[in-house]
Amino acid sequence: MKLIHLLKGAAVREAHADTEMEITGVSYDSRTTEKGDVFVAVRGYESDGHHYIKAAAANGAACVLCEEKPDIDIPYVLLDNTRRGLATVASNWYNSSSSDMKIIGVTGTNGKTTTTNLIKTVIEKCSGAKVGLIGTNHNMIGDRIIETVHTTPESYELQKLFREMADSGCTYVVMEVSSHALFLDRVYGVRFETGVFTNLTHDHLDFHKTMEDYAAAKAILMAQSNHAVVNLDDPYAGMMTAAAAGSVLTFSADNDSADLVAKRIRTMADKVEFCALTLEQLQKIEVNIPARFTIYNALATLGVGLTLGFTLEDMAEALKSYPGVKGRVEVVPTGRDFTVIIDYAHSPDALEKIIGTFRELEAGRVVTLFGCGGDRDATKRPEMGEIAGRLSDFVIVTSDNPRTEEPGKIIDDILSGMKDTKTPYIVIENRREAIGWALQNAQPGDIIILAGKGHETYQIIGREKNHFDEREIVGDFLRTIK
Repeated sequence: MKLIHLLKGAAVREAHADTEMEITGVSYDSRTTEKGDVFVAVRGYESDGHHYIKAAAANGAACVLCEEKPDIDIPYVLLDNTRRGLATVASNWYNSSSSDMKIIGVTGTNGKTTTTNLIKTVIEKCSGAKVGLIGTNHNMIGDRIIETVHTTPESYELQKLFREMADSGCTYVVMEVSSHALFLDRVYGVRFETGVFTNLTHDHLDFHKTMEDYAAAKAILMAQSNHAVVNLDDPYAGMMTAAAAGSVLTFSADNDSADLVAKRIRTMADKVEFCALTLEQLQKIEVNIPARFTIYNALATLGVGLTLGFTLEDMAEALKSYPGVKGRVEVVPTGRDFTVIIDYAHSPDALEKIIGTFRELEAGRVVTLFGCGGDRDATKRPEMGEIAGRLSDFVIVTSDNPRTEEPGKIIDDILSGMKDTKTPYIVIENRREAIGWALQNAQPGDIIILAGKGHETYQIIGREKNHFDEREIVGDFLRTIK
């Protein structure tokens, strides 16, 4: 592809290269740069691509896209913003692949994974279309699973994935859109058919610094969408609707002024039921995920379906058949007189919701096992400790992914929030041993919540990622417990 075609739509300041030159590839990592590539020098938070221009040139880069003049002799083009430039170039390289499909984006602190999976199910059942999925657990092209590293890939990988999905016959893509991805322009230039806002609660303040900055990042999705579907019960709903560039559909479990409202809500041990009400219709909905927040995930899904022209009746049938998501209110079979739940809850709001869900049921004790991630927002640790202590009957404080932080320091931060609660607790730093202790000491009717890891099958200690699947660990311990 000629450089001039690759640069279409990019904010070019100066071109010091032959724009008619042929480019054979695009890279933004000098280690993967090959002869004939254009190298995009992206400014990151841990490294600056401008420092690797020399290395990219040594590997054969034909041209560099950068924000400042290189200190070596190489053809270059100055851009206003190389992050946005990478997104634009990637889209051009893959022939604007996202424009071949309807893209549905879901953003919010909690509920993104379950909601995207629900939406995928509804679209497939209601339209018969082949649907791509991009998210935290994995990516999917139809039924084919592709492992993933980031919730939302970097713009080049995202456009590559869009191209593969379009070439495989996908006409829809449902994707989780993280605040990091929005702020860092990974989805810059992508036009979403529908953007969904689930909620905003305390998380990622190590990156965004303030809740207002965090919300502003989420609102970018609303500005890039033809339709916005917004949770009216969230305090930041007004910011999202104000940012919306297209039509807005609101949903609520409490506010009758919303366009879509849940009525007659029933939360049971194995599912939720409610009636979805619009101005024109009332439809009974049933979803086999036992949590009140499932109501919001289902409402968001129904809202998307309405923007796509589906009927509530058809969507109700699709939702009723939904099997659930790994690591999201996942019931682990035990064959015992107690219940084990695995859930990804790793923010204060998510932890409060998952414990509160089972607090409402008439069962035995609610036992919560959790930790907090290292090298991440430390301010939420005491808050999560207070929530666990206030809502649980017993708490087991352990490690999550300590990464390079001292596990004991993370645990101390958690315990500082539990000091004013009266709930008994135990500290077992080793998470495997903590799970074993929970099972060994389970009482009839107990609900044991293993919070924080969810779908993850690893634990990061130091800089090493070790295999750690809580389903396997529960099974191993149960075989030794008589």
